[in-house]
Amino acid sequence: MQKLPIGIQTFARIREEGYLYVDKTEQIHRLVTSGGYFFLSRPRRFGKSLTLSTIKEMYSGSRDLFKGLWIENRWDWDNIHPVVHIQFNEIGYATAGLETALHKLLDREAGKHGIVLKETEFDQKFRELLEMLATNKKKVVLLIDEYDKPLIDYLEKEELPIAFAHQKILKNFYSIIKSADPYIELLVITGVSKFSKVSIFSDLNNLHDITLHRDFGDLVGYTQAELEHYFEAWIEKVLPYFEGFDKSALLNDIKSWYNGYSWNGTDYVYNPFSILHFFSGGSFEDYWFKTGTPSFLIKKMTEAGYFKLNEQRVTAMTFESYTLDNLDLTSLLFQTGYLTIKEKNPLRGTFLLDYPNREVEQSMSNHLIGALMRKSSNEIAAPIEQLETAFVQNEPEQVAVIINAMLKGVPSLLLANQDERFYHALVHLHFRYLGFFIESEVHTSDGRMDAVVHTPERIFILEFKINESAAAALQQIKTKNYAARFKTSGKEIIGLGINFNTEKRCVDDWATQHL
Repeated sequence: MQKLPIGIQTFARIREEGYLYVDKTEQIHRLVTSGGYFFLSRPRRFGKSLTLSTIKEMYSGSRDLFKGLWIENRWDWDNIHPVVHIQFNEIGYATAGLETALHKLLDREAGKHGIVLKETEFDQKFRELLEMLATNKKKVVLLIDEYDKPLIDYLEKEELPIAFAHQKILKNFYSIIKSADPYIELLVITGVSKFSKVSIFSDLNNLHDITLHRDFGDLVGYTQAELEHYFEAWIEKVLPYFEGFDKSALLNDIKSWYNGYSWNGTDYVYNPFSILHFFSGGSFEDYWFKTGTPSFLIKKMTEAGYFKLNEQRVTAMTFESYTLDNLDLTSLLFQTGYLTIKEKNPLRGTFLLDYPNREVEQSMSNHLIGALMRKSSNEIAAPIEQLETAFVQNEPEQVAVIINAMLKGVPSLLLANQDERFYHALVHLHFRYLGFFIESEVHTSDGRMDAVVHTPERIFILEFKINESAAAALQQIKTKNYAARFKTSGKEIIGLGINFNTEKRCVDDWATQHL
């Protein structure tokens, strides 16, 4: 079997050392032959760096690296261009300062081509480099990876002045690109965030943003077909680890855990980082999520009372609402990969956002519950298991007991300042999390059921009230005939009404009824 390229983002190394490579050269060919100036936003660890590394080798004429790939006989390997490949995660701006790091970067790039730069300002030095490289009538291929890293590393409130200073420097750095157009064959800029519309690239108005483009939804990430083709041997290798699973069941679980990312509502892809680690480790874990636990995001979300991420209907304007000092949380969650496009309505110009998959939702729910209740991840697991047991053993009265036990563990000062949103968030998050172990549906309070829990023998329909009564909750279940859709299930249907008393800070009333 081919080795898994975990942590390797260099195309040449993957090909020379026999690592598994999912052939993306057809998609890359489609990109580079359809224009000249591109911007692509994707979450971290999604294959952006490998894509640029592949483009670099194409324009360097490294034909031997592409043997057996789609592009091998579809590319002019003699049409070689000078390549400037800038990787912002490697230039050392955190220690040297951004301006100094840019000077060193440009001098280093010039040295690779035997050029000595004379300009003293970094922006003019950048233009000079492009101009001198293009003197042999071969324009420059300019590849800029993680353009926004000097910004997103400093989004904490106390570090924002650094981010703003870096923003000005980067604006000056990129501003020369438009006037250097006679020297540029191709420009591809990648990053996590879309500051492209907010001043940094304001002078570069010919930049084609392909982030949501219908033709490039599978440029990075693995499609279902690619997973089943390129990882066939690895699927067979890990299958024995999952007792009682056949190949189809395993593929379904892999899809549930790691697929689901989309930027056009049509193409859905796997997170490469998680897939590679899954086949290496042979177990379902939150590989991608835990490499960058979003403590900054969690803090912002708890401050804003932002706990419901799923099923959000937004317009395209949401994706542009992104400034350093006014971070729109929905936009930020989308760009960082915690939300993705599940549906697109081209006529209305609207998008349905949701969690991409189980890895992201389970991990985010865990962290949000922890932040909400000031608990550790280990402490959160216990009540979820208790809720599961209560439903499976048909002990619905224990649900209220478990919820009260959870509330009892929350610091009283924290509960004293909470309104109804806290209790709604508490219920929503716990039942969404419960749904990973037994089937559970949690909707919003817009007339639909608050929660439905399916066990092998029963269906529980839950309604939660705040400062009312359990009887009122049960009455709503009956009045709106929530049980009707489950009548043909062959299972016993039970209604469970629960009322939260915000003054007493507990569940003070609950009732059940067979439906």
